Amino acid sequence: MLLLGIDIGTSSIKVSVVDAQTQQAVASAQYPETEASITSLQSGWAEQSPESWWQYMQQALAKAHATKAYNPADIAAIGIAYQMHGLVLVDKNQQVLRDSIIWCDSRAVPYGDEAFKAIGEEKCLSHLLNSPGNFTAAKLAWVKANEPSVYERIDKLMLPGDYMAMQLTGNITTSASSLSEGIFWDFNTETVSRDIMDYFEFSDDCIPTIQPVFSSHGQLKADMAALLSLTPGIPVTYKAGDQPNNALSLNVLEPGEVAATAGTSGVIYGVSDSLAYDKQSRVNSFAHVNHTAAQRRIGVLLCINGTGILNSWLKKTVGAGMSYAELNAAATAIAPGSNGLSILPFGNGAERMLNNKMVGAHLQNIDLNKHTPAHIYRAGQEGIAFAFRYGLDIMRENEMKPAVIRAGKANMFLSDVFAQAFVNVTQTPVELYNCDGSVGAALGAGIGANIFSNAKEAFSNMQRLQTIEPTGAEEYEALYQQWKQYLLKEL
Repeated sequence: MLLLGIDIGTSSIKVSVVDAQTQQAVASAQYPETEASITSLQSGWAEQSPESWWQYMQQALAKAHATKAYNPADIAAIGIAYQMHGLVLVDKNQQVLRDSIIWCDSRAVPYGDEAFKAIGEEKCLSHLLNSPGNFTAAKLAWVKANEPSVYERIDKLMLPGDYMAMQLTGNITTSASSLSEGIFWDFNTETVSRDIMDYFEFSDDCIPTIQPVFSSHGQLKADMAALLSLTPGIPVTYKAGDQPNNALSLNVLEPGEVAATAGTSGVIYGVSDSLAYDKQSRVNSFAHVNHTAAQRRIGVLLCINGTGILNSWLKKTVGAGMSYAELNAAATAIAPGSNGLSILPFGNGAERMLNNKMVGAHLQNIDLNKHTPAHIYRAGQEGIAFAFRYGLDIMRENEMKPAVIRAGKANMFLSDVFAQAFVNVTQTPVELYNCDGSVGAALGAGIGANIFSNAKEAFSNMQRLQTIEPTGAEEYEALYQQWKQYLLKEL
């Protein structure tokens, strides 16, 4: 029996077809091959077309089918992972009303800040576990204030994964996990927040039907099945944001377990059984995929917008024509500290862990006589690792103190320089796994369709590839403190 996982990333859409018995991918593909574009009409804005995600998914699935590694008729369930916090709006005919305002868009910060003050900071934090900040609810408030002709035509608001499921099934559903990431969920009442809905004067009708993450969110329509060479009636049985899904992919489901990713953005995501929140909302708390009113599972998330996007920018500009493997090899030849060169990696919008400030990316102390491109590559990767340490210290203030962090051997963790710098500066071992968001979504579909009896069975064949232990603590602590002082000056 096969499972299909779809991962709606910022850079591309990836699909994997997974054998439920082995829990291994038999085929994977992504589209486009180059990074998908982000529309930025003004500084701090970021949008993508939901229709482009749908087209990219079709292309990726066609590529997977073309491998002939499996029979598409054997696919029994579909799971979806997606970039978090994006706002997708459709009318009564399920037509998209505007491009999606995605996760790294900063325009809604003032709307969230005003709601935080008006509702009451303590009430927001104790009920929503977050400030409304720059999340989906605040983005909808921006549309309401600035695009009234769009707002008045809204039938349903969705997260990106809800949109993909709608395209496949014609049904529009959501979950407590999805609503919590949009700051629509009240954890005290385990219902949609009346405070948010009343303050922004949103209609209750715009909220989709609420269902568990692991449940049937609709069946594949006949016309879509014909288009995608799949069997009509296949259920979509799992939908989750990319970071809760990444944690699921790493079997991070219970209190104290922690996952990390370092893709376009950087994330540390830990699970708690308490309604934890940061008083400054620098790290955020959402309902994890297995959260219920009876058994709390709160995902505590540190997100750094400027992470792999800095490494990508360096590759495209300073290292034009180089592969990531070549860039990583060049960085390896440089000693820690990059001969005094330091980089702040915050050039991708407002950073929550920096109190929603737009610090920007900075390159400090460059010496045109001694620094080479390789120094810049290493300084960039070390700067990203230092940003993770800064954020992890905030999580530690909030009683999230991991003994070990699990991560997929992908993206920035493919770089020995970054991976060792991350471990050394956080003084926390990292376990690396062959982990992929689309594979995780497929396994989530298997859990939701009861193909697996429980999550433990879904990860029974999970194998650790490598454990990286800390070395050079004193050297990296000194380098981090120098970097931190530079950051604090900019704040």
